[in-house]
Amino acid sequence: MKLLSFRKYTAAVLSAVFGVFVMTAAGLCAGAAENVEVLPSQLYARCAVLMDAGTGRILFEKNGNDEAPMASTTKIMTCILALENCSPEEKVTVSRNAEEQPEVRLGMKEGDEFCLKDLLYSLMLESHNDSAVAIAEHVSVTVDDFADLMNEKAESIGCGSTYFITPNGLDADDVHGIHHTTAADLAAIMRYCIMQSPEKEAFLQITRTNSWEFTDISGTKKYSCSNHNAFLKMMDGALTGKTGFTADAGYCYVGALENDGRTFIVSLLACGWPYNRGYKWADTKKLMNYALENYTYQTIRPEDIQLSVYAENGADPGFPGAEGVRIPVRAEGEEVRILTGRNERLERMTDLPEKTEAPVAEGQVLGTLRYTVDGTAVAEFKLTADSMAKRRTFMKCLNYTAAQALI
Repeated sequence: MKLLSFRKYTAAVLSAVFGVFVMTAAGLCAGAAENVEVLPSQLYARCAVLMDAGTGRILFEKNGNDEAPMASTTKIMTCILALENCSPEEKVTVSRNAEEQPEVRLGMKEGDEFCLKDLLYSLMLESHNDSAVAIAEHVSVTVDDFADLMNEKAESIGCGSTYFITPNGLDADDVHGIHHTTAADLAAIMRYCIMQSPEKEAFLQITRTNSWEFTDISGTKKYSCSNHNAFLKMMDGALTGKTGFTADAGYCYVGALENDGRTFIVSLLACGWPYNRGYKWADTKKLMNYALENYTYQTIRPEDIQLSVYAENGADPGFPGAEGVRIPVRAEGEEVRILTGRNERLERMTDLPEKTEAPVAEGQVLGTLRYTVDGTAVAEFKLTADSMAKRRTFMKCLNYTAAQALI
């Protein structure tokens, strides 16, 4: 009985030890899995997008196309439009409407005059609502006209689910709906600001500045601004970003990071309410780390392809026989680098006919070479004839036969 009890005891101990080992191994595996995958349920934000800023391809989304208020992330559009439509040295005169904007505000008074550049720092570093209205009225005379300009720009860059009413992002509605965007659209607007706009360098310079001091035009009032984008100091390569909060929107954020030639954008909407201020930073870091660990470049070299097209009724320098000739095909364009994830496949799709009718000129476009990742097109090249093919005619055949007879 004692021996039997000892065996049972030993078996129980070994079983427990093995169980701990299995649980530990499973925990390690789960930790490793978190490094290569992010699940929507792991994020605090109701709506989130991770975008490759180089191509605009969305790498991850959680309700990425759901419409929601975006609070002061709105101000990235206000800033880029002011930079594109005005000189930073222009003088801005403050209206009563600007003065009466709610907190957070610079504290300007009707009739005050400022350099536009200084108000842009106030707008992007401290998120002052009165500065946003003063800028909007300077660019377009009225806030309504500036909102029209904002919506036109959004539409031009493909943001079809965004509607601007205010230049500062305060909750608002009109007959067309509420002030809103989507996580996908917000990421696209940031991509425009840092990758496509002719004023992208000016935008980055302003939004990356730690602090800014200035006076009004008269020099009688002094102001100082500090950058509230904590993400700039959280991760190496952090480029820019803008926070936001309103009662309807909750905490929002859009930011960008650059690392080893890769640029990623994260946008978050409804990422917690009061007492959840840190949620947006946790989500941003999780998505950025996921991007850095999982996405690398593949290089597409169009010259590597080997394709050809059969030219019916084509004539070669030799006998222009009825079988026609085969023409080599080349892909035109520079090599392209495409970000792909560990579990993604880069697929090649060729739209090229098996045969075409002669004559064919060298350089003639014959088809298209397209590369996709998970069904999304990421690169496209024209396929052109690498040589010419004349058309076979009765006279060519007769002339060739006569020439051969004289040899």
